[in-house]
Amino acid sequence: MTEAPMTLAEVSQLAARIRGEVAKAVVGQSATVDALLIALLAQGHVLLEGPPGTAKTFLAQTFAATLGLQFGRIQFTPDLMPGDILGSNLFNFQTSTFTLTRGPIFCELLLADEINRTPPKTQAALLEAMQERRVTLDGKAHQLADNFLVVATQNPIENQGVYPLPEAQLDRFLFKLLVPYPSAAEEAQIIAIFGQRVGPQKPADLGVGQVTDGPTIAAAAAAVKTIKLAESVIDYIVRLLRATRESPDLAAGASPRAGVLLANAARARAALEARDYVLPDDVKALATPVLRHRLLLSPAAEIEGKQVEMLVAELVEATEAPR
Repeated sequence: MTEAPMTLAEVSQLAARIRGEVAKAVVGQSATVDALLIALLAQGHVLLEGPPGTAKTFLAQTFAATLGLQFGRIQFTPDLMPGDILGSNLFNFQTSTFTLTRGPIFCELLLADEINRTPPKTQAALLEAMQERRVTLDGKAHQLADNFLVVATQNPIENQGVYPLPEAQLDRFLFKLLVPYPSAAEEAQIIAIFGQRVGPQKPADLGVGQVTDGPTIAAAAAAVKTIKLAESVIDYIVRLLRATRESPDLAAGASPRAGVLLANAARARAALEARDYVLPDDVKALATPVLRHRLLLSPAAEIEGKQVEMLVAELVEATEAPR
């Protein structure tokens, strides 16, 4: 592998190899895998939401196995404390000094499993890490990896024993992806593959191997920065954001950060298709996963049973795209 700048064709080929490797173990979910690839190249974090048993955790494990990144996992529980995530400074009586004991957050790809099973105080321990790629312990800052990526999973809020994520935390995620149940054909394939296996499933047992590494991923992310973002597309993103703030059905619209992340994700999507420019269709395709967790319905819209995804689709349709 090399750290030399990648061409867009090489970026597209790398994405195809990762997709193929993930498909050895994960049935379907191609749209979710594509979104993970976009997040990887745009250096953004991802929140996966879906009912138990839809392979959210297994997908994240498989994705990590193909990348060759240092992998960490935190199983969030109601009694988890911030120090369990970040680590702590422990006093060494032999040397009379404090020694940093690093928590599981010191990795390159962190799986935050069932993140909404823990109270907001502990959830907030991730805020600085996700935004600044560093953590502060006892007043001293510790840098995380430049390509630090969080893939969090959560069960739907309607389930018992869960806590809604704070809005500030949700805003740190590039995407919120809804993981659906598989189709009937996909479910039959899943049962055929896994129904005869006993014990925990591991990606390696299904032939999943590493197809890239950190320097190569960094070179691919650097290639994304060369993608052209025309003024007309920037204007389109701005008009879409402002439409969310002016909608009577939304109590809170999208922030400028949402626009920056939407633009970055659109450039990464263009790179996956070996295009050196962003199309309005890139923005349209990514508007829902970028905005769904950043918008709050008005009380009247909630009473009427409206959904954020439906409103985003309507705003995208109503906002004129550049030609």
